[in-house]
Amino acid sequence: MSSRELVVLGTAGQAPTRTRNHNGYLLRWDGTSVLFDPGEGIQRQMLHAGVSSPRIERICVTHRHNDHCLGIPGVLNRMAQDAPGRSVTLHGPADAAVHLRNLAIVAQAQVQVEVVGVPELDELVPVADVAGAHLSARALDHRVPAIGYRLAEPPGTTFSAAALAAAGISGPDVGRLQREGELRGVRLADVSTTRPGQVFAFVMDTRVCPAIGEVVADADLAVLECTYAHRDVDLARTRGHLTARQAGEIAARAGVRTLLLTHFSRRYDTAELGREARDAVAALGGSTLVHVAQDLDVVPLPTRAARG
Repeated sequence: MSSRELVVLGTAGQAPTRTRNHNGYLLRWDGTSVLFDPGEGIQRQMLHAGVSSPRIERICVTHRHNDHCLGIPGVLNRMAQDAPGRSVTLHGPADAAVHLRNLAIVAQAQVQVEVVGVPELDELVPVADVAGAHLSARALDHRVPAIGYRLAEPPGTTFSAAALAAAGISGPDVGRLQREGELRGVRLADVSTTRPGQVFAFVMDTRVCPAIGEVVADADLAVLECTYAHRDVDLARTRGHLTARQAGEIAARAGVRTLLLTHFSRRYDTAELGREARDAVAALGGSTLVHVAQDLDVVPLPTRAARG
């Protein structure tokens, strides 16, 4: 099992259907888990997916509309059953902080809950550290204040065993070389390659705006809503959403490696939305892979190769 993967708990926009639950996305990242936008019914979806609630350390909400956060009381109660007395942090735009606190109060769960409001700024702002990666957020453009999330791992270093041996460097000296950048005339670049950090991005309800590109730039896996087909682009703009074509274009231009489409209106066949996004990527000459999410999908983050 991959140590970094996204479990799709629900894919419906606004209202669930017979085959799609309300929103919900759990990111497993190096032994910890972050739950994004848990809508109603997510506690049951977690059981179907085999998701362990004690590993959830943070719940990140993009905005205060209930299809993106009404599952919080149930999730907190599940946590209280599985690991009483534990703590969890709820993140969301500052506009949603009171609503999130009220949802935590409704739960009346034996869980220590901290609600942290994120400023809705036109730049990426730090939110938290997640297992060594940096979680940040940026304001988007919806009918209420909304933010998108970006989780970025710092670049790493991959050493060449042969190069280290040839240079006569071993044991504690390897760590010293990494910290100082040079040791006894040997440069770090002489015996290692740079491994780019992985990037995960999460964007829900928003109109097209430049901020989306900044949130998803160079992401290995980007989750984008595509509530509408492009034939209904005027409706999407009015209601503050993306079309599948727009999602594909944004991902291609931003260099996204894998695009996960979700948050579907029940008026569409999701296969149509997938075709529309793939056609948009192809028209721009992009290489983004497009995946149409289904409930209970498990999507691994693509690995990154080292580069010299």
